Amino acid sequence: MQSLKSKIILGLLVHRNLFRFQLNNVFDPSPEGIKKLREQTEKGGKMFGKLPEDVEVKPITIGKMYAEWMSLPSNNRQKAMLYFHGGMYVTGSPQSHRQHVYKFVKGSSVNALVFDYQLAPEHPFPAALDDSLSAYSYLLEEGFSPSDVVFAGDSAGAGLCLATLLAIKDKGIALPAAAAVLSPWIDLMLTGKSYKANANKCLSPKGSAENASEFYAGETDKRNPFVSPLYGDLKGLPPLHISAGGNEILLDDSIQFAQKARSVGVEVTLRVENGMCHCYPAFGNFFRESRLALDEICNFLKFHVNKM
Repeated sequence: MQSLKSKIILGLLVHRNLFRFQLNNVFDPSPEGIKKLREQTEKGGKMFGKLPEDVEVKPITIGKMYAEWMSLPSNNRQKAMLYFHGGMYVTGSPQSHRQHVYKFVKGSSVNALVFDYQLAPEHPFPAALDDSLSAYSYLLEEGFSPSDVVFAGDSAGAGLCLATLLAIKDKGIALPAAAAVLSPWIDLMLTGKSYKANANKCLSPKGSAENASEFYAGETDKRNPFVSPLYGDLKGLPPLHISAGGNEILLDDSIQFAQKARSVGVEVTLRVENGMCHCYPAFGNFFRESRLALDEICNFLKFHVNKM
């Protein structure tokens, strides 16, 4: 049974537009709308407060791309998590996701590298994928063994994470030990029934998937597996943990991907929680369901990065 606390918190979030005296929560695809969304995302990231004093955030540059290490003194510095932040491919940054990333760094005891990949519509596919490959190459060049690296990501970042795995495999490069993805956006063709069935229950603004998919794909076929990993050859991928909420539009993306991956022998843990929202494990200790899911994900990452 869904916890009362989660019902209250998620109910308020679904209807958050009413607190701004707006009848509907609608995605604005105009340049001004994108700018405002980015500002809101960065502002929202700061609302969760400061990180604990023992957390070290170290900025670095990979080529011309900004990135940052988030570390805890007790963590093994021979292990690394490459984190792919979400934001529909049009918003988000390492800074906006610090509080989310911290939960995974603490829970898994693995320090994280978070990179500021280029955003659409200014930089459509393959800009973000190229940046992701550069970030992984950086880790390998720094001396990290692939078996000492895990991937994690949320939403569009989770989709980019899976696309990066396919691209790494396609290039014949050694894959990381495992990957955990929260509510991954895997099918930019939007074929899943949940896109309509959950439209009025999802936290995502109406029209966000339709517009953001156009922005990101640009002139590339949305069935390109590096745009929409659902259409890729999944054989040979590392162990995966996929989580999704029962009330989100991306629910079917996760279910279909898990089924396809399992059919070709990939080890997949799929956690779907009824009544939950998009990326619900990132809520951490806010309510029971998110705490249990976060613990499961962190234990999954910790197990696979320490197997060898």
